[in-house]
This record gives sequence, C-alpha cells and structure tokens, in this order.
Amino acid sequence: MPPLSPNPGQTTPAQAHRLAHAGAAVLLDVRERGEFTAGHAPGALHLPLIALAAREPLPPEADGRLVLAICHSGNRSARAAQLLAERGVEVLNVVGGMAAWERAGLPVTTPGGSGSSSGSSSGGGGNSRDAGDAI
Repeated sequence: MPPLSPNPGQTTPAQAHRLAHAGAAVLLDVRERGEFTAGHAPGALHLPLIALAAREPLPPEADGRLVLAICHSGNRSARAAQLLAERGVEVLNVVGGMAAWERAGLPVTTPGGSGSSSGSSSGGGGNSRDAGDAI
C-alpha cells in the first residue's frame, strides 16, 4: 500500500453523500454532541474533535474504511482529518461541512424526524459516540 499523504484530501458534500450512501465510506461528524443531535447527515457516526484529539478510538464501523470527516463549516473536520491521517486512516475532509451539506439540499436527520430527513428519525441512534461528553 502506498504511504498516505500527510495532507488529507477533500471532497464535496455531494460526493461525500454519494460515497456514504453507496457504502464506500463512512461519515464521521466531529461536532459537539448538541450540534450532532440537532441535525446530522443520515447514518453519520459521531466522535467530537476533542475526543479524537484525546486519541479516542474511532467507532468500530469506521475500521478499515474511508472516513469522511464533517463538522459545521469544515474547519474542525480539517483538523480531524489531519489527526486521522497521522494515525494512518484513509480520510477526506468534507469541504464546507454541514452548512454546505444543507445548502446542497442533502438529507439531514433531526430530532423527531423533522427537517429534510429522508428516512428514519433514528439516523445515528446506535452509532453516536458519547466520548467527550464529560469534558
């Protein structure tokens, strides 16, 4: 396997949605818990940047898969992507974050199923990590 670039690549929200929807990658939302629960991409895993920086392990669903790091605007996820790349994880930063995701009209899971969610309101129910909640 070729060595990973020290600078992770980037992807658009539309491409990230296609990759995640096809099962070719997993979305990793690195926002704080309240931001995540207020609305996130369907199926996104959750691990706040502060927990990632503290070397918390990735959710098991991300093991050996392409990770698409996403936050609100793309700044925290860029840092998360760098941290993950340093760990040897294949990772791309979602440029523009959830703000760009929503502007692109992509689905969002919100509490109670409101908003532009396409599917179950449980979205990330079983895959949300509470790492960092006590921080």
